[in-house]
Amino acid sequence: MDTQEKTCEYCGNNFVLSSDELVMYGKVQVEIPTTCNTCRWAQQFAFWPFGKFRKGTSALSGQSLITMLPSSVRYPIYTAKEWWSDAWDPMEFGQDYDPTRSFFDQLKEVQEKVPRPHQQGTNSTGCDWCDDIWDSKNCYLSRSCARAENVSYGYRGFDVKDSIDISHAFSLDNCYECTYSFNCFELNFSRNCRDCMNSRFLYDCRNCSNCTMCWNLRGKQYCIENVQYSKEDYFEKVKEYDMSSYQNLELLQKRYSDILKTETIHRENFNINTYTSTGTYLADCNNCKNVFGWEESENCINCLRGREAKDSIDLLGTWKVELCGNDSCCTGGYELRYSSWSEGRYSEYLDECIEVENCFGCVGLRKKNYCILNRQYTKEEYEALKEKIIADMRERGEYGRFLPYSMGLCSYDLTTAAIYMPEITKEYVLARGGHWDDQSEDAVEGLATSELPDSIAEVDATISKQALVCPVTGWRFNISPDEFQFLSRKGIALPRVHFDVRTKNRMRSLATLHGEHYSCVYCAKDCIGYYPKEWGYTNIACEECYKQNIN
Repeated sequence: MDTQEKTCEYCGNNFVLSSDELVMYGKVQVEIPTTCNTCRWAQQFAFWPFGKFRKGTSALSGQSLITMLPSSVRYPIYTAKEWWSDAWDPMEFGQDYDPTRSFFDQLKEVQEKVPRPHQQGTNSTGCDWCDDIWDSKNCYLSRSCARAENVSYGYRGFDVKDSIDISHAFSLDNCYECTYSFNCFELNFSRNCRDCMNSRFLYDCRNCSNCTMCWNLRGKQYCIENVQYSKEDYFEKVKEYDMSSYQNLELLQKRYSDILKTETIHRENFNINTYTSTGTYLADCNNCKNVFGWEESENCINCLRGREAKDSIDLLGTWKVELCGNDSCCTGGYELRYSSWSEGRYSEYLDECIEVENCFGCVGLRKKNYCILNRQYTKEEYEALKEKIIADMRERGEYGRFLPYSMGLCSYDLTTAAIYMPEITKEYVLARGGHWDDQSEDAVEGLATSELPDSIAEVDATISKQALVCPVTGWRFNISPDEFQFLSRKGIALPRVHFDVRTKNRMRSLATLHGEHYSCVYCAKDCIGYYPKEWGYTNIACEECYKQNIN
């Protein structure tokens, strides 16, 4: 099949649909898009709140709850326990289809009547101040985690325990400020590491222990800045890398940043156990094209942040799906299209639906079949009405488009787009019917973090009762009692900025969605490196040379 050249109707840029994309659109039965991949992801982000945690009350019982959904929501919010209960019936909010009106307008009306759970995720305890949290215990101010325990300020953590400030991490224990790291213990301020322990400021190291400020090492111990020391000399020398002083910690972080620019060898992509694929931060993937932050998947195209997918295209924040297309934050499905936060089969245009089949344009349904706009039909009635609606949508130019910006779950400036697409402007979103809030907290009261003592040794446990003001956002935050004990034990200075700022800063190192042309530092061959030029990284290696010289 030939390629197709298109002009994006949103941004006006030209884009090309490859033959692989066209084949997959046909296989998944998704309409050929009229917007570029970047604009498609941007629209899907409207349904992925990053949010800001707040206290509220249930619209059903008045019970107190903690959510990151905004206070000025267009829909009712129930506690998750209430939402999953039999205390209400989503079918009560159903309505008949009106062929004279936009289908999206009618779906939005249903969406605004149907309650949403205050928190995504199931089977967690002691995780009230969390969201999108699954099978976890005693976590705090964390998002997008599964099987986590005693984790604070975590973001996309799997099987993480007793750790703080971790992002896109797997099987960590007692770690701090780590990003895209696997199977590590007592690792601090490190990125892209595997099987490391009792170390700090590592980058792209594997099977290392008792190392400090090192890069590209394999199977080493007692190294500082890639210099080998004896055990005794190492522990004497490492005292110079004092993390208890905030001023000294800033110098260490500056040194670490300089090493990444001038010393480290960066592989053109950071894909592990991945074959015939393009993109970066892939693990255990095969034949995935233009895919980022994805694991355990096969034959996927244009996908960002997810796992366990097969034969799918145009996905965002989605997992456990097959033959799916143009979905955002879906948690499982087969032949599921144009949907958000749903799990279903043979369905389209779902929002917050669980275990449904053969449903079209529904919100909040559970274990239903043959429903449209939350109304029940027979199989024959459903199929006839569905075809009528699709024909009407085609006439209006609606069918095949993802859910509109106007149905977004929160203000766009508080979505995950802030991490991956900070260039998206208020004007762009508002012009497409989206929401933007520009929250300001200039009048909050608290201690400026610049007034904190330099060393954590100068602070006691009463600091947890002191409100602090972030110098970046102006938002108020606290040092939790567990956080203080954790940092005191490790001898690490207190953070000076809001925990959401810290999370976004960590995640931006993984948020590059476009490659740059580089010459391999070893063979000078042209290669595509997923490192923006402004980062100043000078040593990019093609995958072959990287494996020959580093592995």
